[in-house]
Amino acid sequence: MHAFNSPYGDLTLTRYPPTRNPTLQAFDAADQYLLNQLNASNNEGPLLIINDQFGALACALSAQNPSSWGDSWLSKQALSENLDTNHLPADAVDFVPGSATPTGRYQRVLLRVPKSLTLLEDQLQRLRPQLLPGAVVMAGAMIKHLPPRAGDLLATYIGPYQASLGWKKARLLSATLDPHLNPPQAELHSGYALEGTSLTLRNLPGVFSRERLDIGTRLLLPLIPVLAEQAKHIADLGCGNGALGLMAALHNPSAELLFCDESYAAVASAEHNFHSAFAGRDAGFRVDDGLLGVTAQSLDLVLCNPPFHQQQVVGDDIALRLFSQSRRALAAGGKLVVVGNRHLGYHIKLRQYFNEVTQLAASSKFVVLQAS
Repeated sequence: MHAFNSPYGDLTLTRYPPTRNPTLQAFDAADQYLLNQLNASNNEGPLLIINDQFGALACALSAQNPSSWGDSWLSKQALSENLDTNHLPADAVDFVPGSATPTGRYQRVLLRVPKSLTLLEDQLQRLRPQLLPGAVVMAGAMIKHLPPRAGDLLATYIGPYQASLGWKKARLLSATLDPHLNPPQAELHSGYALEGTSLTLRNLPGVFSRERLDIGTRLLLPLIPVLAEQAKHIADLGCGNGALGLMAALHNPSAELLFCDESYAAVASAEHNFHSAFAGRDAGFRVDDGLLGVTAQSLDLVLCNPPFHQQQVVGDDIALRLFSQSRRALAAGGKLVVVGNRHLGYHIKLRQYFNEVTQLAASSKFVVLQAS
């Protein structure tokens, strides 16, 4: 836990999921800069917070009953835990998942610029109709993570913007709603064929590998027909658009599929793709912390292309968490099949949780490992 000081009071905040790195905090200078600027502006009116990764902004402003809008279930859980830690009312903040659009009307918006510019554009496009006259949108990021086009998107969908001076390596972009602006209605969904099949993958903004299949998935896909052949209960863990699970479903018509991801947009994409490919067939779809809520010993096969970063922070905390969850969820004789970069050393890390780890395929950059 780390102390977070803001004009709205002092808090104790922690990351979710927990990290083994004690230097990583649940906030940064961009959060502090946004709160300082909001306090100095003396603006009032309904408040919306977007992409608040660990709830620092929403907890600091909880007395103003803001709405918090974001695509991450992990962020929602971090917000819930940090509200509880600081003895703040659980219902002080209304969380709106990224798969929905806030229904309120807002005078003030604090926005953490996301890693995906397509997600930012989608959020701004959906945000504009919800803004009250004279509404101000303040977008913040650490300078090294602030894409040059972020300001252009603010100008396109909200109005002319001003960039702040840098402060502790953070910068803000502030735009006031221009009522005469006529922004485009951009089509931000993408799509491409699932290799080796007749299926098409449709992807919402912000979904991993939304423009093309990533190299790791491409290496694992040809192995799935044999892997899935005898499995009755299969999970696509960290499913993204559902490519791995769709391939398993295609080659095992009787299998029960479960698609899990912490991204609302990812699970919505996977659900659309599954029902488009297999009309009338049932499957499970969970936006959650991996397999945390799945019944123990209920799965025969887990397919996973685990993330090696949480937003801009690179590390294996998330992957190790997914490995541990998979071990608990797999039935006797069940298998976890993972694809990852060679340099991540998953063949060693998987042995913390599984008795046997074998290599199924490899390329110059990636390996596919089976753990049982």
